[in-house]
Amino acid sequence: MKVEIDSPEKLGTLIRASRKALGMRQDDAAGSIGVSENFLGKVERGGETVQWGKLFQVLTELGLTVEVEVPESFASETMAQFQDIQHKRGQAAGSEHDASKHEVK
Repeated sequence: MKVEIDSPEKLGTLIRASRKALGMRQDDAAGSIGVSENFLGKVERGGETVQWGKLFQVLTELGLTVEVEVPESFASETMAQFQDIQHKRGQAAGSEHDASKHEVK
């Protein structure tokens, strides 16, 4: 099932509904996910300033994924740019990793 998400509140509502459908209390869910109950509550209320890494941790642990619909009119160019950026980030991460091996202490 796909649900259109157009606001933090709607994403929060979906996260809360998923947690409840799994029969999890908020404190138990937060503990098993590895975030604070305060953070999970903020996400579920649609807080506009949350940490992306933790948000995706919550989504992953609840079995939720995020998809973005890219209009066909520029989908090919978007995917080409996306792959190029991902490739460059991968090279940069590899360079940082290689540099740390040769670090002088």
